[in-house]
Amino acid sequence: MDPRKGVNSVIISVEGMTCNSCVCSIEQQIGKVNGVHHIKVSLEEKNATIIYDPKLQTPKTLQEAIDDMGFDAILQNPNPLPVLTDTVFLTITASPAPPWDHIQSTLFKTKGVTDIQISPQQRTAVVTIIPSIVNANQIIELVPDLSLDIGTLEKKSGTCEDHSMAQAGEVMLKMKVEGMTCHSCTSTIEGKIGKLQGVQRIKVSLDNQEATIVYQPHLISVEEIKKQIEAVGFPAFVKKQPKYLKLGAIDVERLKNTPVKSSEGSQQRSPSYTSDSTATFFIDGMHCKSCVSNIESALSTLQYVSSIVVSLENRSASVTYRASSVTPETLRKAIEAVSPGQYRVSIASEVEESTFNSPYSSSLQKLPLNIVSQPLTQETMVNIGGMTCNSCVQSIEGVISKKAGVKSIRVSLANSNGTVEYDPLLTSPETLRKAIEDMGFDATLSETNEPLVVLAQPSSEMPLLTSVNELYTKMMTPAHEKEETKTSSKCYIQVTGMTCASCVANIERNLRREEGIYSVLVALMAGKAEVRYNPTVIQPPMIAEFIRELGFGATVIENADEGDGVLELFVRGMTCASCVHKIESTLTKHKGIFYCSVALATNKAHIKYDPEIIGPRDIIHTIESLGFEASLVKKDRSASHLDHKREIRQWRRSFLVSLFFCIPVMGLMIYMMVMDHHLATLHHNQNMSKEEIINIHSSMFLERQILPGLSIMNLLSFLLCVPVQFFGGWYFYIQAYKSLKHKTANMDVLIVLATTIAFVYSLVILLVAVYERAKMNPITFFDTPPMLFVFIALGRWLEHIAKGKTSEALAKLISLQATEATVVTLDPENILLSEEQVDVELVQRGDIIKVVPGGKFPVDGRVIEGHSMVDESLITGEAMPVAKKPGSTVIAGSINQNGSLLICATHVGADTTLSQIVKLVEEAQTSKAPIQQFADKLSGYFVPFIVFVSIATLLVWIIIGFLNFEIVETYFPGYNRSISRTEMIIRFAFQASITVLCIACPCSLGLATPTAVMVGTGVGAQNGILIKGGEPLEMAHKVKVVVFDKTGTITHGTPVVNQVKVLVESNRISRNKILAIVGTAESNSEHPLGAAVTKYCKQELNAETLGTCIDFQVVTGCGISCKVTNVEGLLHKNDWKIKENNIKNTSLVQIDASNEQSSTSSSMVIDAQLSNTLNAQQYRVLIGNREWMIRNGLVINNDVDDSMIEHERKGRTAVLVAIDDELCGLIAIADKVKPEAELAVHILKSMGLEVVLMTGDNSKTARSIASQVGITKVFAEVLPSHKVAKVKQLQEEGKRVAMVGDGINDSPALAMANVGIAIGTGTDVAIEAADVVLIRNDLLDVVASIDLSRKTVKRIRINFVFALIYNLVGIPIAAGIFMPIGLVLQPWMGSAAMAASSVSVVLSSLFLKLYRKPTYENYELHVRSQIGQKSPSEISVHVGIDDISRNSPKLGLLDRIVNYSRASINSLLSDKRSLNSVVTSEPDKHSLLVGDFREDDDTAL
Repeated sequence: MDPRKGVNSVIISVEGMTCNSCVCSIEQQIGKVNGVHHIKVSLEEKNATIIYDPKLQTPKTLQEAIDDMGFDAILQNPNPLPVLTDTVFLTITASPAPPWDHIQSTLFKTKGVTDIQISPQQRTAVVTIIPSIVNANQIIELVPDLSLDIGTLEKKSGTCEDHSMAQAGEVMLKMKVEGMTCHSCTSTIEGKIGKLQGVQRIKVSLDNQEATIVYQPHLISVEEIKKQIEAVGFPAFVKKQPKYLKLGAIDVERLKNTPVKSSEGSQQRSPSYTSDSTATFFIDGMHCKSCVSNIESALSTLQYVSSIVVSLENRSASVTYRASSVTPETLRKAIEAVSPGQYRVSIASEVEESTFNSPYSSSLQKLPLNIVSQPLTQETMVNIGGMTCNSCVQSIEGVISKKAGVKSIRVSLANSNGTVEYDPLLTSPETLRKAIEDMGFDATLSETNEPLVVLAQPSSEMPLLTSVNELYTKMMTPAHEKEETKTSSKCYIQVTGMTCASCVANIERNLRREEGIYSVLVALMAGKAEVRYNPTVIQPPMIAEFIRELGFGATVIENADEGDGVLELFVRGMTCASCVHKIESTLTKHKGIFYCSVALATNKAHIKYDPEIIGPRDIIHTIESLGFEASLVKKDRSASHLDHKREIRQWRRSFLVSLFFCIPVMGLMIYMMVMDHHLATLHHNQNMSKEEIINIHSSMFLERQILPGLSIMNLLSFLLCVPVQFFGGWYFYIQAYKSLKHKTANMDVLIVLATTIAFVYSLVILLVAVYERAKMNPITFFDTPPMLFVFIALGRWLEHIAKGKTSEALAKLISLQATEATVVTLDPENILLSEEQVDVELVQRGDIIKVVPGGKFPVDGRVIEGHSMVDESLITGEAMPVAKKPGSTVIAGSINQNGSLLICATHVGADTTLSQIVKLVEEAQTSKAPIQQFADKLSGYFVPFIVFVSIATLLVWIIIGFLNFEIVETYFPGYNRSISRTEMIIRFAFQASITVLCIACPCSLGLATPTAVMVGTGVGAQNGILIKGGEPLEMAHKVKVVVFDKTGTITHGTPVVNQVKVLVESNRISRNKILAIVGTAESNSEHPLGAAVTKYCKQELNAETLGTCIDFQVVTGCGISCKVTNVEGLLHKNDWKIKENNIKNTSLVQIDASNEQSSTSSSMVIDAQLSNTLNAQQYRVLIGNREWMIRNGLVINNDVDDSMIEHERKGRTAVLVAIDDELCGLIAIADKVKPEAELAVHILKSMGLEVVLMTGDNSKTARSIASQVGITKVFAEVLPSHKVAKVKQLQEEGKRVAMVGDGINDSPALAMANVGIAIGTGTDVAIEAADVVLIRNDLLDVVASIDLSRKTVKRIRINFVFALIYNLVGIPIAAGIFMPIGLVLQPWMGSAAMAASSVSVVLSSLFLKLYRKPTYENYELHVRSQIGQKSPSEISVHVGIDDISRNSPKLGLLDRIVNYSRASINSLLSDKRSLNSVVTSEPDKHSLLVGDFREDDDTAL
């Protein structure tokens, strides 16, 4: 192939296609573009594959061309792939040569022709073609004057570049391909393998996990094809051995014409007599006829085997083979290598040589030369049991003939069989057999089912197919197994951006194909990949780079031990050091154990191991085999580090100590305040002199001096203050120290400063007074520390109690985990050998675990056997159970419902999804920084300011004192002439500065928040809103975004019947009769949809019990079938009730007693008749989806299909009902939106908040629900871990987020959000993780909680104003600024002001008690006029974690005008919607001109 004439192919993703006409228009439009050879558009896979000339087009121009048509085109891979071209040599056969330019233009117009070189002298043309689009024969048909140049073919037969010739010796091969998850996998394989030289056709089936390949063995070997499939990242095994295909007439002609060089290969194939031998082999391990046919078909394709007969009874095989080419030993190995590779073969004897005509050659001679060229077809015979009449025959023929790949089918009732002619590339006998079985017949494949096989083209290049043997022996013994053990390392990579299981499969598949990587295991929830690799070939950063190339974020996790298993065991029975040594040495010799340490004193063993090689059970068995007992050290499964128990204990202690000593101090203080006040009034009224007052004062009991200068009052205050200062305030000192160490000043610093200075000053002044033997008792401030500490310790204690509640969420989560698992042992044929119960911590990766119906899955795994429905609401939050079949993944903690399953453990211990959710909640709770309280913020400025004022007061008074001593003398109470002037001045200055500190005491500041919070939370609780502590209450008013979960929050979370549509005339079967029959049938079903239907039928029929149901059968994922009787009685009773009511009404009017008698007697008669006659009738009922109806041979007409599609578009489940093989009804079931949801969303928006819907459900349903409640931003198909990431993302944008949810899957996000709001009817775990719990299942309480928060915060601010006013007024007075006008602050006044500020703050907080929650009616009156549902075009849906909303296709000008006018008209007509909601965004692809898509009034017909 000349690279200059290169042709490229590119795959472009196309969004916005809705039907086949979109496909056709793209293919026509782009197909006309110059330089495009071929285009294939797939509606299912949403992509277009284009083969083009790179000289004329680029991927970018092609993408733009599709974009211009109004679709969204995305280039997945900008690097185009080269397409293989072939060269065809043509000669002119017509005698007058036709005009060359005519030939050239005709050929250039042909799709698939890339280049033409014409030589008029030699009358030849060399044409370059793309073989996948056009072949030589089609070119000859287009230009009849040309024919293939045989001479050139002969010359080129060595390289065999001519495509048309290569078709002769085709072989068909079937391969089992594992690991495919979706259609992109199949197209990847088809694309890659289809381009290989020598591969003619390939069809990959996702359902059967197999690939059918037609290839030319002289160009490519089976081994090479297998290698190439594995290179794409899928394990492949030969399923059916290669078979030669039938020859067409052209091929036979070519065989006659092509001169073949004489060679060994061709001689062997020539019709001659060769010497053949027969050998007999004994074969162990065959179970059934399929083993026999496997061995026969595998060996009969080998060229040197003439015939083979396998006997299942004698367990032997007799093989006739060409002795010159092969030995019996090779044949023995060939049989052993046949899939599944478990046969044990021994040679019994070698029989005499016999001359034997090669069947291949003879069949070749017998070939008639008039075979018409035909497509590849094969025939198979299926034995069909259970047919009774011709209608069975017709229904089978009708259904099967419509299947893909079926050419014709003939069913014989007499012989109970059917002959099917089919295309093996599109279907297989097994698929056809299953399809017949699904229709309710017994179907088995006939044993003589091998399709006719004829040898083609005896080519000189045909190799002996020994490669098959090599393939199998290689497959059974992996080549790199030995070197892997020597040089393998393991690394862990953090992967971001994965949204679902297919992302995991994509990463695992692509990494495995890279050289040097042995194994890959990706955990979705943990976002972690564990990779085992060869360090000599590849390094972790390169592996991370490979993952990044796939479009995910990847970083290498440095501390690699993380993935090593750590095991703590109790070992009993050790007596001395030699026991220890024995255990340690035995274990460390084991492969996979890195480290082992055994302590004799504690009887504990600490072991590090590689969970891939060895598991905890193996280690325990090893220790037990040495004669010791070993058991797991039970880990404390609670989250004790988060329960704040220590903090709760210490603050409680601090509070109680302070309280105990504070009460007497308060008593003393109040007594002194009353007495001082009394004396002041005396002084005022009776004009007593100061001396008299001092005398009265000192004669009071508390003022009596024990020692000179030491009164009883001061002594008691001191004794009560010491324990508070040092024991009660201990934690404050610690906190203040830490705060100062980090150069910040918070509440603690101010408290410690005020109390310490007050205490130290009081103590010093007291000691000085005692020393001076003062007559007058000094004023002390010993009452300050106890009062302060009591209030603040109480606040802290309550705060930590609220925080401690959060850890209960984790304990609840952990309790969901299964504690035991049933580990089973299987033999190679998957037959159960034994089972044992083991602790869930002992489950190892790779264990086979049995899970019975109703059981919990102990670990994450993959189903290997069984079918069941599984309740995964734990993780996804969706109520619908999920169908599981072999190959499906299951999640630890989810509940198995109806079938028994065998699963293979993939993630155990801390790697399970449930453990990851626990970890997420834990991290969210610990990482949530407590909000910097307003008081802390204030005190950050307040503390330094007060300290500055206090020091300034001190300095100013010292200066004033020295300058003008008279002022001090006049105003200093208790001025004693015995003290020196300097001491006097300093004392006075100190007292003033301490008074400043004390009046500025932050007690009221400290109370401002806790009191309002306590009252606020109390009021919330009375209104059904539980708020856990002050933090959420304070935070809720700052919220800017409210994120709602869907299931159970916006909707009820349980399916409800929306509509019942009757599809037959009511005179044939009434609506009530259908409901009675359907309700009875579904009453046996455990499925939530079934329960919803039964509940609806009972309500409609007003009946408690329904009819009788027999032969009840469930087909998982499809529907139910049963027989129903005893419904007539129910219906007649129902009719009779109506009649009876009418009769009673008339009797009331006529006051005629006889009516009543007749009515009751007649009802008895009717009851008696009913029981006898009507209950005999039996109905055959089918309820299920489309597939279930089609399987049962029912035809669904277009109207019914359209209305199903319409319901599905609205996110409902549509279920069909057939009674006695006739479609009678359509039931639409959906999760209903809560009635108040729309109102709540509207009010939140009117409060200026952004409202977002986030759900794990699909985007269709999410869009439908969002449009009903008026939400415009939706995140659909979101995992629990991505809910957290989404919340984080919103927080990083600087928004405060409130999350409203109810499920376990919401709990990490609830914990992460600034305010988590849980619905009270939700799961325990969600309730524990949230900050706010709404006891009533009412979304308007979300509004109320935010409203209450706003009111509380407003109240806190008022409190701060009160607290600060006292300080702002009091501080200047205390500092003595107003002394000249006679305003002096006596110390008792300072105390009183302090107390008053605290009291006023508490009273202000109590005003919150008057809060009333607005009622539904108030809200409704307020906003009902403005609400309107959103049309889908206003809703932006984001899928998964990526924030790229799916934008609409680019519309033509006309479409845009139509849409805008529609939107404008809608908004003008609708009085519900406000006038400014004209849609100027482009409508979404789901709603392109589909009409307004409002919920219709679903009235049942």
